[in-house]
This record gives sequence, structure tokens and C-alpha cells, in this order.
Amino acid sequence: MFNNINNFNPDELKNRSDAELEELCGKIREFLIHSVSKTGGHLASNLGVVELTTAIYASFDLPRDKIIWDVGHQSYVHKILSGRGEGFSSLRKFGGMSGFPKTSESEYDSFNTGHSSTSISAALGIARARDLAGDDYDVIAVFGDGALTGGMMFEALNDAGHSKNKMIAVLNDNAMSISKNVGALPAYLKELRSRPGYYRSKKAVERFLNKIPIIGLPMVRFIKRVKRMIRLYIIPTTIFDDLGFQYLGPVDGHDIKKLRSVFERAKLIDAPVLIHVKTKKGRGYSPAEHNPRKFHGVSEFDVDSGDTKSQGRDYSAVFGEKLTEIASDNDKVAAVTAAMPTGTGVVDFSKKFKDRFFDVGIAEQHAVTMCGGLAITGYSPVFAVYSSFLQRAYDQILHDICLQKLHVVFGVDRAGIVGADGETHQGLYDIAMLMQMPCMSVLSPSNFGELGDMLDYAVNKHDGPIAIRYPRGNIQTETGAEPFSFGKAAIVCEGSDITITAAGRMVKTAKGTANILAKKGISCEIIALRTLKPLDKDTIIKSAKKTKMTVTIEDGTRIGGVGSAILQLFADNNVMRKCMVSGFPDEPITHGSISQLDSLYGMDAKGISMRILEQYTGE
Repeated sequence: MFNNINNFNPDELKNRSDAELEELCGKIREFLIHSVSKTGGHLASNLGVVELTTAIYASFDLPRDKIIWDVGHQSYVHKILSGRGEGFSSLRKFGGMSGFPKTSESEYDSFNTGHSSTSISAALGIARARDLAGDDYDVIAVFGDGALTGGMMFEALNDAGHSKNKMIAVLNDNAMSISKNVGALPAYLKELRSRPGYYRSKKAVERFLNKIPIIGLPMVRFIKRVKRMIRLYIIPTTIFDDLGFQYLGPVDGHDIKKLRSVFERAKLIDAPVLIHVKTKKGRGYSPAEHNPRKFHGVSEFDVDSGDTKSQGRDYSAVFGEKLTEIASDNDKVAAVTAAMPTGTGVVDFSKKFKDRFFDVGIAEQHAVTMCGGLAITGYSPVFAVYSSFLQRAYDQILHDICLQKLHVVFGVDRAGIVGADGETHQGLYDIAMLMQMPCMSVLSPSNFGELGDMLDYAVNKHDGPIAIRYPRGNIQTETGAEPFSFGKAAIVCEGSDITITAAGRMVKTAKGTANILAKKGISCEIIALRTLKPLDKDTIIKSAKKTKMTVTIEDGTRIGGVGSAILQLFADNNVMRKCMVSGFPDEPITHGSISQLDSLYGMDAKGISMRILEQYTGE
């Protein structure tokens, strides 16, 4: 009936029956399951939006009409229907198709996304541009119920409802973010979902009221007021109505016929519309339906059993284990997460210390300032958060924590290159962001043992704000028998020609670089910067004066990072030495494995040693 999904033509959806579209949905599900089982990726969220995405394509004129996917990890079906099916063999792999919308990849991708709660803002901007240009295409934003916990979403809904610009917001309500949604808003949506026949009743009442004749001009205002009062009495308003949207729903998000019907109605409304769609995350694949959290972002798996390949113990797990251990001896320790208890390793903490565990939903800004409230009253809050998501709380870290010198511990997970999720998730910017903040200290472990020691110090001994940044995965390097001491670096090996400073997983790269240079007769001294701020000035300067050249290596950007801090240190102390700063460039960093990206940007041992050899003279 339909051409090969690998090369789907969206024009094939025009004038198709509901039954034909339902048959297509089955084929898409089968394609998704088998394709993602080989590459890994976001499966459960995409299985939940198969009918929804298909109905959008059948109802709207894409790409003339614009669709914006909040976060974007649920855009796989959209990519299939826009003709990119054959690209799924390289999904999220280096040089292959991105796991998120990218305007450079297809004209069907209207806006690049990767973080939550952004879609309404982007859609409103596009809608306003359309109206300024006198155009008439539709703008559709699709967002999940988890996005409603983000303050930016309500800022956008407030503006969009007030603006009266025509746009269609689709609330994909599956009661999940990555983990189960928390807070008052999910409870509110659950109450909306439980209203029997709400949408059907609303349409019937409105048809009846519209038939009431208006006789004579003097009666116009009176009749309108009466109609409004009847509507309010019979049909309770939703928060979305009150914000200025025309609310339609709830609608079964797996019923093609109902979805097409509500989209056709929404297209006729010349105002902001919000369509509330109910879906099931992981629909159509039993393992994903029963464990949508596991199959939200999944590695390669066996289709028949749903079993995934073991990734082994990683930094997130070690962090969670150590934090739980610390909390057993310190009843002032509290753990905070922004809808990421599983990803950040704090699930066991949440079970053992329920009263001291706070999942605030996708609300990093609120999480940070709430930590400030806990800290100022004598508690020791630990905020476990991915590096790329911590960016969203820049002002709160600076204004609410650092300026008050509050004791908040930031567990900065997924710091540095993260790989397959690509440019929106690379954790390359936290060093530059945090180094400039007054009173903030920054630590970077090179192995699991150092992470445990640093967390114990940060929680039980440190005074003031402190961040521990650690990478995704389990790359470890021993830095010597010297135990962790705040503000002190570790001499991994002594040398006479070149000083190499490195931190975190880059200590392993520094060792590899030193081995290559040793074969060229160049002796390297390696310093593991366990504390990035404050720097161990004495150790760094002493080594720099002993050798002829200093090289800095960091899993972050070249601009504003540790290398810049060391150059400033040398300038302040009149240390005249040749320096080479190694970090990632000032450009978006693509997706691929960590080793591939290190190689691409010259951040592996081979690339760094080649640059050193170009600059080192031995004089």
C-alpha cells in the first residue's frame, strides 16, 4: 500500500483513509523497534507518538506548515514520514542522522531542539514572524506533560495566550518525563483526563448556544453575556482556557480518526489552540510499555526479550552510592534532582531517605534556588544534574547561591563530551560557566575513588558552593597514591621537558600523550588537577619553571576554561613559558562516540602530541 518506509514520501499520506493510516502506523512501529534495537536511541517516547505524528502529517501541509518538537527526542516518526527512514541505520552515530531535530538536516525540521519546555516560545516567534509577513501557514508545537514543570513553558503560554496569534499547541500527555512525573501539574492533568466526555460535551453545548438567536441590536450584549455565563456554569474552564487558549480535549492519542478530526477543527480557529492528547509511552512493544523509563533512552537491545547490553558501573552509580552512604551518617544531607533520579544515580537514595529526597520535575532554576533555601537553614543539599541542563540555572547559581556563599553541592553529571546525543547535550560549558562565579569551587575526579573522596569532602567539610564534574561512563585513570586534598593537584609522573596539566578523563589522554612523546625523546611531567578552582598554584608554577613548555588538556571549551586560568596564573606571577591550551573549539560539537569526537577535534593523545611536536623546540 505504501512505499518502502526507508524512503517514505509524505505526499503518500494525502487523501488516505483512517484504516490505511492505522496500517502505516503498525509498519512504523515495527520499523522503529528493529531499527533502534541495533543503534540505541529514544524508543519509548517515539512509540507513543506514532498515531499522533501520522495524524499531523495527514492533516497539515508540511513543510509549509511548521512543527516544533519540544526536546525533540520523540521526533523519530517525524523523520521517517519526512523521508529519512534509511538514515536510521546511522542514527546518533558519527556522520549519521541526529537523534534530535536539526534544520541543517531537513526542511521539515523547523527549529533545533534538545532541551525541554522550549517549543511554545519558538512556535510563538515563528507565528509572529508569519503574521508580520502576512503569510497564513499553521504553526504546531508538540510538547509533553513533563515540559509543563518548566517555568519557561508557562512564560511562553502566558505570552502566547495573551498575544492571540494563531498557533496550535499539542500537549502529549503520557504521565511521564524520563521517570514518572511529579508535582501538582501531573495531578491536575490526571483530573482533566478523568472527565468523561469532556470534549464531546463541550462541543455539544457550544453548538446549542450558537443556535440561540440574537434578536435586535439592544439584545446583542445581553445574549452574549448569558451565553458566557452558561458556558462557565456547564463547562468548567481549564488552566489553558484561563491563559487564553481554546482547549480541545482530552483526545485519544492513538485514535487516528479522532486526532484528524480535532486537528481539522483546530485549523479553523483563528486564535491560540491547545489540544490535549492522551498517549501511552512505549505503546506497541511490551517491554517498553512495562518499563518506559528503561526504554526512554536505550542502548542496543534484543527485540524478543527486551534485554539490553550491560554498560557496567559508571560515575553516576558511584555518585549515588556514595551520597547514600554519606546521608546515612549525616541527617542534614538532602538530594535534589530535576526529573532525573535514574539518570543521576539517586534512586536508592530516594528509597532510603524519602523525606530528604526532592524531585522537582524539569525545573533546574527552581531546583537551584530551593537548594539555597535548604542551605541557608542548615541543610546540605546536593543537586545531581546533567551538565547541559545545569546551564539553564546560570543566574540562580550566581545570584542565589554564590553571592550568598551558601553551602550547596552540585553533582555535575555527564560533564564533557557525552557522545551520541550531540550538540544540545554536550557537557562542555560548565567549567567556563562555574570558574567565573565568585566563591564557587570546582572539583574533577579521574576515577571512582576520587569521586567518592571529593563528594565526602564537599558535603561534610567544605564551606560554600562547590561543584564536582564527572564524565559519562566509566573512564578511569589512577593518579597516584596521594589522597585527595582540596586545592592540591597530584603529580602523576615527573618529567623535565614538558608539563601537561589535565583533569578528569583527560588524565588518561595526558598519559597517552606522554607515552607518544617519550618515544620522541621528550620527557613529560603530568599534573592531575583534582581541584580546578582554586588551582594548585604552587605545584603548577613549580613544574612550569622546571620544564620548557606547559600544555593544558581539558574536557571543555578552550574559551574561559582551565587553560585560560593557567595562562592568567602565569601572567600574574611573571612565569614566562611557552603554553599550549587544548580544549574543544568555539563551535557546536556534533554527535558520535567519545573516541571519535576526541579524534575529530584533535583531543586524543595522537592529535595533542602532534600539536605539541609542532610547537616544542626544546630550547
